[in-house]
Amino acid sequence: MLKIEITLKCPHCSGTNIVKNGTKKYGVQNYLCKDCGRQFIGDHALTYKGCHSELYHKIELMLVRNVGIRDIAVIENISIGTVLTVLAKSDKVIKPKQKHYDSLEVDEFWTYVGTKEKKEWLIYAYHRASGEIVAWVWGKRDYKTAKKLREKINEQKITFTTIYSDDWEAFKKAFSGDNHLTGKKYTVGIEGNNCRLRHRIRRAVRKTCCFSKKMCNHLKAFCLAFFYINFGFI
Repeated sequence: MLKIEITLKCPHCSGTNIVKNGTKKYGVQNYLCKDCGRQFIGDHALTYKGCHSELYHKIELMLVRNVGIRDIAVIENISIGTVLTVLAKSDKVIKPKQKHYDSLEVDEFWTYVGTKEKKEWLIYAYHRASGEIVAWVWGKRDYKTAKKLREKINEQKITFTTIYSDDWEAFKKAFSGDNHLTGKKYTVGIEGNNCRLRHRIRRAVRKTCCFSKKMCNHLKAFCLAFFYINFGFI
């Protein structure tokens, strides 16, 4: 019978002075490098998919295709912690594709973190022709947040010819100095995009058991989805 021996090396210092150091709570052998003190799970790394960075893109893609954290863990046979780590470490840079837009539509989008009593409103600007989410802010559903959106558009040095919104008074006040038209007939594009967001982001579904427990994960999930939407990956 062919016998294969594998020499364990420390993933930190590549040393071979390795000893067993108990087991993990899920029964996997733990090892300790006596040279540098690093602990690792040794041969389990050969079969555990979560330790391979090439899986990260696939996890991100599932996160923006309405697959829940626990579902991803089951499908890919990895830990929930690995999925959350990929989400937390995502650092996509999103910049407006244009400096001037012929028209922008703005609307508010309801979400929650922790409990449905803790509402977090997304207020954002959308360009219908390209499907781009141009600028967004988070906050309460009030004039202060609508004003923050107008200020963010200014900060990004974006100009536009016309701005469209519904009849919400906060929008009328925040964009009072612009060519601003109101009415549901002008916001068909962004209302359709709201539907797309609820299809793409699991924690944005109206009546869902999949929700964010931490605000930072909530923001990361939406930012990741915006990146994939803006650059045509979904």
